[in-house]
Amino acid sequence: RYLISEARRYIMATISKKRKFVADGIFYAELNSLLTAELAEDGYSGVEVRVTPTKTEVIIKATRTKNVLGEKGRRIRELAAVVQKRFNFPEGTVELYAERVTNRALSATAQAESLRYKLMGGLAVRRACYGVLRFIMENEAKGCEIVISGKLRAQRAKAMKFRDGYMLKCGNIVNDCIDTAVRHVMLRQGVLGIKVSIMLPFGVKNPGQVQPDLIKVYEPKDEESISRGSIKPFGRPSADALAQQQAAQAQQQAQEVPQ
Repeated sequence: RYLISEARRYIMATISKKRKFVADGIFYAELNSLLTAELAEDGYSGVEVRVTPTKTEVIIKATRTKNVLGEKGRRIRELAAVVQKRFNFPEGTVELYAERVTNRALSATAQAESLRYKLMGGLAVRRACYGVLRFIMENEAKGCEIVISGKLRAQRAKAMKFRDGYMLKCGNIVNDCIDTAVRHVMLRQGVLGIKVSIMLPFGVKNPGQVQPDLIKVYEPKDEESISRGSIKPFGRPSADALAQQQAAQAQQQAQEVPQ
């Protein structure tokens, strides 16, 4: 596999944009795979890479940050050393930070790992899925979908879907409001696949975001606050209103005629 290290990337000014984006994608994928395997039991929920001119910051998102840091920060320093040696960073240019996930029920990665450990512990598939589904929906999620495929009971493989709430499937809004995670469970009868999709409340990832298919109906104003002159009737006027208008026009014309 071809991987351009972070230091060489900035030294080589002739690198093409295509190679740069490919190298960034490979770096992120391999880093995410390493942290997923290492921090699965500590509620690992994702990683964010921030590149500055002097150093590279790797922010690890997890539900149990104390376990990620370790005793007196020993574990996170070990992870930083592993990342530095694996990707050929100069010494002292990589820093790892741990960020706590405030609401783990809205993290698809954390819930997929939770469901994985429940199934490995021998819990029934339906009971485990409905427990996770209920926990997610009770914590302000718009909707949730859990798909489990593999040899669930018999030798014949099948897929089971558990859904609740409201879930968007297409459009650009999916990139901003749907959090998805996929995990695999190695069981005695074979491998089970887990896919958890959570529809987040609008504005969680992008503050101020408006739901595209939401129609807001405003309550009517009180009758006392509406003055009579502020409302103009729509449509064809009634016969009484038309007679009043004609009488008012005739009276106005009579006043304008000189005596």
